[in-house]
Amino acid sequence: MRKFGAGLLVIVALGMLGGCASVANRAGARLSASLSAGILDQDDIATARDGIPAWLLLVDGLIHDDPRNEALLLAGSKLYGAYAGGFVSDGERARRLAARSFDYARRASCVRRAALCAELGAPFDAFAAQVQRLGKADVPMTHALAAAWAGRIQANSDDWKAIADIPKVQAMLEREVALEPTFGDGEPYMYLGVLATLRPASLGGQPEQGKADFERALALSGGRNQMVRVLYAEKYARLVFDQELHDRLLHEVLDADPHAPGLTLINVLAQARARQLLASGKDYF
Repeated sequence: MRKFGAGLLVIVALGMLGGCASVANRAGARLSASLSAGILDQDDIATARDGIPAWLLLVDGLIHDDPRNEALLLAGSKLYGAYAGGFVSDGERARRLAARSFDYARRASCVRRAALCAELGAPFDAFAAQVQRLGKADVPMTHALAAAWAGRIQANSDDWKAIADIPKVQAMLEREVALEPTFGDGEPYMYLGVLATLRPASLGGQPEQGKADFERALALSGGRNQMVRVLYAEKYARLVFDQELHDRLLHEVLDADPHAPGLTLINVLAQARARQLLASGKDYF
């Protein structure tokens, strides 16, 4: 969808909200899902970068009118997280957007699991006890909260207080894959792979576990999610100085057709990152 078309649809949608807010609220979850799908199927990075802020404002308005709508809160969290992580280079702005992504996911957890929500800031053991009470129906919320939390940590990577929350994110992801191993076509395993490869083995990292997680994510996505390969190369192959694996994975990303339902924008971003990593790899290895 071109930028002009995106802007026109937002104007029309805002007009509908002004005239019949109750109808829009009832349809809010479906609308937010459609918006997310349209963005994720976009194959032009500039169009997505320029158009997403309008969708963010639209979802903000829908949430304002229906503040306990879990589906809307999760959609808002996903959109803000994707925009902050994929398109924003300014650190302060990325922190603000990641904070909103996390806040929407937190509010969704309060709607679905008030006991978990109450323990988000608690010591790890109290929090982990609530995570173990989550069931299969809670998996979408759990994944959104873990992803948004990981995004907030990434945006605040120089803050040790934020970094200290990594075990909580890992606990949610592990519970998620225990309840529904194939959820999200392997995306939870991709996050687990990143967490396991944050540090070398000599400093407590688990690079080989990370490798297994990345391989599992690739298998579950049928090889269609090219961001898995990019992170596999960047986080694992570079950590263990395996240039052959690093370059093979990145060339596979560049050789792949990026068009895949729900993954096109992610894959186009992955290809752009793959080119950067290949160029910098000449000096890294």
